Amino acid sequence: MDVIGYVFIIIAVARILAEIFERLGYPGFLGEISAGLLLGVLLKNLPREEMALLAELGIFFLMIYAGLELTPEEIHLGGRKSLPMYVATYVVMLFLTLPFTNYRFSTDNLIVASILAVASAPIVIRFTRFFGHDFLHVALSYAVISEVGSLVILYLLINFELHHLSYMELFFEFVKDIVFLGTVLGLNYFIGIQHKVWIIRALRRLKSDEAVFGIVMILATSLALISEQIGLHFSIGAFLVGLILHSDLVGTKQYERLYTIISGVTYGIFAPIFFAWRGINFETEFSLEVVYFFVVIYLVRVLLTTVLVWEHDLKTSLARGAGIASFGVLGLLVGEIGYTYGVLSQHMYALASLASIMGIFVSATIGRIISHINNNEM
Repeated sequence: MDVIGYVFIIIAVARILAEIFERLGYPGFLGEISAGLLLGVLLKNLPREEMALLAELGIFFLMIYAGLELTPEEIHLGGRKSLPMYVATYVVMLFLTLPFTNYRFSTDNLIVASILAVASAPIVIRFTRFFGHDFLHVALSYAVISEVGSLVILYLLINFELHHLSYMELFFEFVKDIVFLGTVLGLNYFIGIQHKVWIIRALRRLKSDEAVFGIVMILATSLALISEQIGLHFSIGAFLVGLILHSDLVGTKQYERLYTIISGVTYGIFAPIFFAWRGINFETEFSLEVVYFFVVIYLVRVLLTTVLVWEHDLKTSLARGAGIASFGVLGLLVGEIGYTYGVLSQHMYALASLASIMGIFVSATIGRIISHINNNEM
């Protein structure tokens, strides 16, 4: 088979299993990951380079879509609660990984802790029905902060190890990343105040959806390339484009037009490939240590998050805690990149990979149980 044949098989199987999982009450992407786990065994001659490129397009569009779900104001408001929560979670996860690295701090600890503290924005969006829309901006803010944080930590450590940077050079790399993020958001704020009406009128003159999509792709690829050039993952630039193209800037009608296009392209084509590819490349090891690692990590994280988001109601707080503690498929990507570049050991990559997959399944199950209990009480 050529590439298009494999793409057809992956999308078809991923969407079928996604529909099955949706009917069982689980988010569809869990079915797409499961499709990848199955196809990884059955398809032996996959064109890996081509499929990896398509999977990268998947994370590219997923991050644009995640950005469209938020506004900078929501991140600012939600960040007041989610940023301290992320810092606390990261520090706790960092210390919990020490017994598995002979109580020595290394790049293993720093990267795995970022994986274990992450929450995926696309996953949080799908979990909204479990913990309610009123908490969505906090959960999404946490997801954004944790995803960006994990990618920044990963690429800083890659640059530090591969290019033998000094601590001062590492600090300047970090400052450069912060300046980039701040500049983009600052320009978005300035443009939104000074040129909002002009932008809305210009977009209204566009005669086709293809023209709107083309402009978004130019902006997204430009910021993605800049992100890569300064040492960040390209998906951060894609997310920023989705974030700045909010309804307050482009107008409600144009935002809905754009949202529909991106949603269709993302979840119709590229997201199934991305999630399935993560399943195909899934690597772990099974032992009592692996089980112990996941149980301890997950219990601590859910309890910690539940306490930090406590709302005087155990069910609501637990649902919100499970939603934020859903780990994420991005953790698989971060682990894969870290292992490929040699800054993450195979053993810790395997532990983190299993925790990422199992965390999604367990959080979804907790959400379903709580949702079922709430429906029975109504």
